[in-house]
Amino acid sequence: MTDMPIENAGAAPAPRKGSLLEQDARTRKRNRAEARFKAYGILAIAMGLLMLVILLTTIVGRGTGAFQQTFLTVEVELLEEKLDKKGNRDLADIKKVSTFGYAPLMRAALEAKVAEIGFETDLKSKEMAALLSKSAAADLRNFVLENPDMIGETVEFKFLAQSRVDGYLKERVTRASIANDKNISAAQLDLVDALVAEGSLQKQFNLAFITGADASDQRPEAAGMGVSMIGSLFMMLVVLVLALPIGVAASIYLEEFAPKNWITDIIEVNIANLAAVPSIVFGILGLAVFINYMHLPNSAPLVGGLVLTLMTLPTIIISTRASLKAVPPSIRDAALGVGASKMQSVFHHVLPLAAPGILTGTIIGLAQALGETAPLLLIGMVGFIASNAPETIGEGLMSPNSAMPAQIYEWAKRADPAFYERAWGGIIILLVFLITMNAIAVMLRRRFERRW
Repeated sequence: MTDMPIENAGAAPAPRKGSLLEQDARTRKRNRAEARFKAYGILAIAMGLLMLVILLTTIVGRGTGAFQQTFLTVEVELLEEKLDKKGNRDLADIKKVSTFGYAPLMRAALEAKVAEIGFETDLKSKEMAALLSKSAAADLRNFVLENPDMIGETVEFKFLAQSRVDGYLKERVTRASIANDKNISAAQLDLVDALVAEGSLQKQFNLAFITGADASDQRPEAAGMGVSMIGSLFMMLVVLVLALPIGVAASIYLEEFAPKNWITDIIEVNIANLAAVPSIVFGILGLAVFINYMHLPNSAPLVGGLVLTLMTLPTIIISTRASLKAVPPSIRDAALGVGASKMQSVFHHVLPLAAPGILTGTIIGLAQALGETAPLLLIGMVGFIASNAPETIGEGLMSPNSAMPAQIYEWAKRADPAFYERAWGGIIILLVFLITMNAIAVMLRRRFERRW
């Protein structure tokens, strides 16, 4: 310490002139810069919210129609001479009648309905029946097989209308747009208007869209998301069972027990790189290893779950290590200071405190896997595979099935506009799943979070 002046020291800044209550030029310039930065931030947030509103409005506006479907209510006479010629109600004999045998019954029901409402038309009975979905005959046959005692009775049914009729009621199909459409004519639309006015033809909530299976290109109105939702559920179970314990165990070892050397450095770099690998690469890996080499069944949710496990592991490992690092070192030191072993300090003290972050990272990884499409397409998990829900867990894991994102992709590329509408409806269901999973992550984090 010395009181001697420092030679060559910089000149002191000029003293401020004027009152301290008045802003000088430099202060005004700084305040203007801060105001501009604040305005840029508000503008960026506003633009982001605007894009979000536009996205949600578009999805809801185009997808809600899939949750409603047009149904035609008619009374069908289940003629015994057509369905059970022997009259013994033997199920084996009734099964011999194919859907073609039910077509005359449906045509007769439509003719009776047209006569009942007093509508005059030149349409033939076959053209009238074309207003119904091509799945209607199969639905009628299934009802008779389940209720053979109803043969000989007249039963009221609600049949799906074909996609053009449904599109007409939803204003997706117009009289001008059907000029070159072979699936429906103006005369048929006149009959549709008469049935709507009478009340037999109307839109209703379509539960089958949520619980049903995919349908062929000839029956877009009968397509549903239910079976693909089950396929996604089984895949998520595989991912959860495999990715969570493997990812957490690897994270604990790397963060708490592994020596810090070049080997662990290489492992950490590779984990970080794997988190940035495109998902389609994991699909190619799954196709080569699980299907071509291990000969696991193609299009099975088990294979899809294994592929998504490989894709999700880096995300879980990185988030788990971040949660373990966030635990203060004093927790470890205190546990070791009172005689706990390294293993006890980690599993009894560090891991419980890191649990909220681990659960959050795991659920976010599962949500990311739930929305993946590219790797599933490479292993064959496309639409129109499974027609019925699996009855056992083994069947659910090994039998061919689809998944929600793959189903949406399939619908989006089909020609019929009804499938395009269902693609938007499927996006709504997928978003509901993702929002639910993220909400669960937030609740778990708040439930298990501890303060120190």
